Amino acid sequence: MSQIKFFALGGLGENGKNLYCVEVEKRIAILDAGLKHPSGDLLGIDAIVPDMSYLQARASEIEGVFISHAHDKAIGALPMLLSVVRVKVYATNFAIAVIKDLLKENKMNPDDYELIVVDRDRPITFRHFQIVFFSTTHSIPESSGIAVLTRDGAIVYTTDFTFDQNVGPLYSTDFSKLARFQEYGVLALLTESSGALTIGHSTSDYQLIHMIRSTFQKAEGRIIVALYSTELAHIQRVINEALKQKKRISIIGRRAQRMVDIAETMGYIQIPHESLVSLKYLDETNTNDFPDVVYLVTGERHEPFFMLQRMAKGYDRLVKLTEKDTVLMMCPPIIGTEKIAAKTYDALYRIDLNLIKVDKKIMPPSHASMEDIKLLYSLLKPKHIIPINGEYRYLLAQYRLALEYGYDEKHVQLIDNGEVVTFEDGQLLLKHDTVMNGSIMVDGTFDSDINDTILKEREMLSQDGFLLIIANIDARERLMLNEPEIVSRGFMYMKDNEEVINKIEEIYRAVTEKQFAARYIDWRVYKESIREEVQRYLFRETKRKPVVIPVIIDTQHDKICKVI
Repeated sequence: MSQIKFFALGGLGENGKNLYCVEVEKRIAILDAGLKHPSGDLLGIDAIVPDMSYLQARASEIEGVFISHAHDKAIGALPMLLSVVRVKVYATNFAIAVIKDLLKENKMNPDDYELIVVDRDRPITFRHFQIVFFSTTHSIPESSGIAVLTRDGAIVYTTDFTFDQNVGPLYSTDFSKLARFQEYGVLALLTESSGALTIGHSTSDYQLIHMIRSTFQKAEGRIIVALYSTELAHIQRVINEALKQKKRISIIGRRAQRMVDIAETMGYIQIPHESLVSLKYLDETNTNDFPDVVYLVTGERHEPFFMLQRMAKGYDRLVKLTEKDTVLMMCPPIIGTEKIAAKTYDALYRIDLNLIKVDKKIMPPSHASMEDIKLLYSLLKPKHIIPINGEYRYLLAQYRLALEYGYDEKHVQLIDNGEVVTFEDGQLLLKHDTVMNGSIMVDGTFDSDINDTILKEREMLSQDGFLLIIANIDARERLMLNEPEIVSRGFMYMKDNEEVINKIEEIYRAVTEKQFAARYIDWRVYKESIREEVQRYLFRETKRKPVVIPVIIDTQHDKICKVI
């Protein structure tokens, strides 16, 4: 009896954090290992990645990690995964180059890991299955779909794709290979859902190119174009049009320069070196005001908006925007960047420059629309469909689309992270098991998880500030050596609130005397009592809840006790 299982540790019911597993005869193929960018309410959190505990427990059964493309939602969690599970990573040439750069950024030596460049014309053979990569169309070079070939049929994985035909060879879809999968027989199709609510086919780039060209021709002063650094196809479009208008290029943004440098070195982006301009820091003799230069302001998520704000307010060291400039915004706000985008537009309008915002509708989409998804169904004729890659409303939209296409409910599986779809001898089992799954919140590095308590404290700090109570005591002699020093940040101006300070000092003395009266000083109870009594008083008086931090120093024993 043969057995195939599919489950996700991330990527279902959410935007990003893609990590899918196909298990054939207890051997696991991991499809992508991505991160999710946090929303604005997760203060100080840089990324959210899947919980790897299940994979760590089954590390000896993993054949490899197979990467579809070089965006964060596909590779961002690799440093975390490789730190807990030593497995081979398979990807195309460009994706491997970006992965190496990602590992270096996380202080990991790429030479310590098995990073294997795949040949999309040759299958990768394991004992119970083969892996085949095939080219798909996306906004980054060498994006791939991945097929797991088993004796019961193929499991075909396609994430972040379109069927746009107006693309170069580095971005084109391999339709002939898709047709061959149909001949082999497709047991299940795992395909993206992020564009499943978009009606029609994916649009071409004709309108966008016309807008770029028109903007360049009409602009009288400098031209600043804001883009996301991961959208290399858009960056190449801007460069091509700039060169046609006989303009030079300046690329601004640390992350962008790294990504573009990798792409240029490998031949995936074409920029004549004589057309590149290096900017010097602004001073009395240098304004970096070159009307024949197109300034590409690029970065991830909020970075293009943040840099434009600095330029508008005169804080940036390379460019100070003026009313003569033209700014072309080719980075429509995405989830989590809406507020900073609105502030950026406001800052730019204050200068009264020429601001042109590219509508999302004319930007070539990066995700398959309804008709693209149906065309994929037609090409592959899968027996089963499992919607993946998207928030729940998008998964549901593809579920309904598959039913409209002609599938019945038994052959379309709408599942959550951790839910297992099992096939035995090619037949779907109706009962679904579950595996352990969850999220890890990353703060700066992948070394530790940030829990809900820390997030709650950060939220309180952001809203009500904090209050420090610093005092010296002699625990052996039971003496208070000084009046406590009260320090407030982000809560209230202490000089105007003597009554509040006096009350806090009174609370401190009362709690301290109570502790001194006991046989032993319980430091935990001592500090918690100060914090709770002060917080209760402050909320009663101000209706605010600052974080209260008692710092009690026992000078006799040189002992410092803190509550953080």
